[in-house]
Amino acid sequence: TTRSYISSDHLPCEIMKSCAAILVEQKKPLVIEEVQVPPLKLGQVLVKVLVSGICGSQLGEIEGVKGPDKFLPHLLGHEGCGEVLEVGEGVRHVKPGDRVVLHWRKGAGLESVTPTYESKIGRVNAGWVTTFNEYAVVSENRVTAIPSAVDPEIAALLGCAVTTGFGVVNHDARLAIGESVAVFGAGGVGLSIVQAAALAGAHPIIAIDRFDNRLDLARSLGATHAVNVARTDTAGEVHRLVGPEGLDVAIDNTGNVEVIALASRLTGPRGRTVLVGVPPAGATAAISTLPLHFEKRLTGSHGGGSRPDIDIPRYLRLLDHGRFALRPLIGRRYPLESINEAIAAMRDGTLAGRAIIGIGRED
Repeated sequence: TTRSYISSDHLPCEIMKSCAAILVEQKKPLVIEEVQVPPLKLGQVLVKVLVSGICGSQLGEIEGVKGPDKFLPHLLGHEGCGEVLEVGEGVRHVKPGDRVVLHWRKGAGLESVTPTYESKIGRVNAGWVTTFNEYAVVSENRVTAIPSAVDPEIAALLGCAVTTGFGVVNHDARLAIGESVAVFGAGGVGLSIVQAAALAGAHPIIAIDRFDNRLDLARSLGATHAVNVARTDTAGEVHRLVGPEGLDVAIDNTGNVEVIALASRLTGPRGRTVLVGVPPAGATAAISTLPLHFEKRLTGSHGGGSRPDIDIPRYLRLLDHGRFALRPLIGRRYPLESINEAIAAMRDGTLAGRAIIGIGRED
């Protein structure tokens, strides 16, 4: 990487280059390549990325679950922590030197145009936020300033996993004290949902997954029961735990249409099923719609309806007072050049918790 800087009029004083993991072709490993960082435009922020998480959404992008990708090649990553190096015209909510959480949900400030980077493989597209690159041009409303003392690895989790999981419990499920909940899929978001459900006073909190290491972690974070779908009659076990009336809330993080149908069946007459995971394009779930005409509900979630600029400071206060923990959520740390290894570990279930990618160093 050529260490450089951006001048006050937002023109490069010398070319700044950044190492990045690029999605060049769907269903293929990411390509590690150097890209040229563009000058800042209205509402844009230049961030030195310190740490990035890997969300299941990125795995979905790589696999093409939503269909053909018309923006290839492009950068990836939507949760991370970094330091603001420079700001473009119109930016008011962050300043150079600020530590920030990078997030995909809209926060405070301007929404800029999306940047493009140049590289040896040609033009590389990017969205309003990317985190699989050392230096990122990000829209102002995709960064939220936090105290400089916050550990970057912890802060990165606030970009998606925690804000989505807590938002699902608060805004989508509206989980009440004493209600039962089953969480299908114990990845980063699912584990955050488990913690939020524990904070909300739910009982029982049933974590459901096909990997024991993830279920063990879910138990340590607040799940009262764990069900391995590979060895257990899931429906029978859930009914044994909550009774024949069924669950108050079922939350699916898998995007598997058979799991979605099961989750809906397992909720009671007034139950709520919340869909967080996104099924592949064209996939359909077989669900009885008659109960939806009465008090049963089925709803999709868009990032838990979170407002990062409002939610992140609240969650940091809870962390400061020891009300929940994020360190156990970190499964393993990888350097950027090993990002494909991290992705493989997420896919095959050998990794429990979030994969954390160390990208830049603090000066």
